[in-house]
Amino acid sequence: MTVNNTDIAIIGAGPYGLALASYLGGSGRSVRIFGSPMHSWSNHMPRGMHLKSEGFASNLYDRKSELPLVAYCAERAIPYGDIGVPVAIETFIAYGLEFQRRYVPSLENVQVTSVKQSAGGFELSTAAGETFTAGRVVVGAGIVNFAYLPPEVASLPSAMVTHSSRHSDLSGLKGRKIAVLGAGASAIDIAVLAAQAGADVSIVARIPELQFHSPPNEPRPLLQRLQAPRSGLGTGWRSRMCTDIPLVFHALPASLRVKIVKNHLGPAPCWFTREAVEGHIRTILGVTVAGAHSDGQKVELTLRQPGNGDVRLEVDHVIAATGYKAAVSRLAFIDGSVRSRIRTVDEAPALDRHFESSVPGLYFIGAAAANSFGPLLRFAFGAKYAAKRLSARLT
Repeated sequence: MTVNNTDIAIIGAGPYGLALASYLGGSGRSVRIFGSPMHSWSNHMPRGMHLKSEGFASNLYDRKSELPLVAYCAERAIPYGDIGVPVAIETFIAYGLEFQRRYVPSLENVQVTSVKQSAGGFELSTAAGETFTAGRVVVGAGIVNFAYLPPEVASLPSAMVTHSSRHSDLSGLKGRKIAVLGAGASAIDIAVLAAQAGADVSIVARIPELQFHSPPNEPRPLLQRLQAPRSGLGTGWRSRMCTDIPLVFHALPASLRVKIVKNHLGPAPCWFTREAVEGHIRTILGVTVAGAHSDGQKVELTLRQPGNGDVRLEVDHVIAATGYKAAVSRLAFIDGSVRSRIRTVDEAPALDRHFESSVPGLYFIGAAAANSFGPLLRFAFGAKYAAKRLSARLT
């Protein structure tokens, strides 16, 4: 039986969903938001890591900006700096939970299991057995659905290969020989924390050298600030344009947008992990994984070196820190009849200037919107832009 009609249903309770729900508070619209608060951060990122984003770019956003991260840290005497003080993931998770308690107390900690089209909108079902209708649905389901495993290792038994998003607790890797695939912040964080937990770690990557970010040097001279202005995505005019003019990005040809999202901000570990890597963790760089074989006990990776012979690496387990690829097909809770009508750009939903998909009333925010609005939407920093623009549309 279908009950409890609502104007707007938000699926996802990470930075994007929470910010949007906060902005919609007091709008006069009936709003329901579903999901476990900060779930991806607390269950799919390794304990002990630090955010890549600077403090000023790690805020959660309510309409009045009453609880930026600096205010939360001040309340609890937690060291904070706009720049140069890495934010512990435990701090960010606790901050998100406090934000939810204050600004989104109506959050329903239950998963939406189905979204179907219905007369005048959508019919949603939850894991608790409730079915209700909503005039409009916003999907902010985060990145975990989009975890990408390269085909070279995807066929390995699931016990022998995992995506980095499956590891929040690395203590179980003690004494095991691990290969971490990737050269970005996620790969290096996993490698460092696994090594500290007692694993024998090898970092395997295509690039010939790890490209660590340089430590921030603030205050910067005026000329340096003009040449490479700071933004929530880092320094440089390209990043600044991504944060300041996402609608200009939206107006670019789709093929160019996809190319920029794929190539902007390539793999770059955080500066504060460098000391823990160099001289402490084995790196096998400038190679590609040409094959992977498992006998059920071990994995043998075949690593190809251009101009040289292949290298064999035997490990107990492979962790693929190989990023995420947004794809409508991965959102299984959206009914197939609805998914088939969503126009896509490189498998991600193609969105109009107000985050609406080709299915009227169905919106996407967060990583799923990056191919339409740019790299800004891949980071928590983009939640303010999405919440402000979409809430204005919905109200």
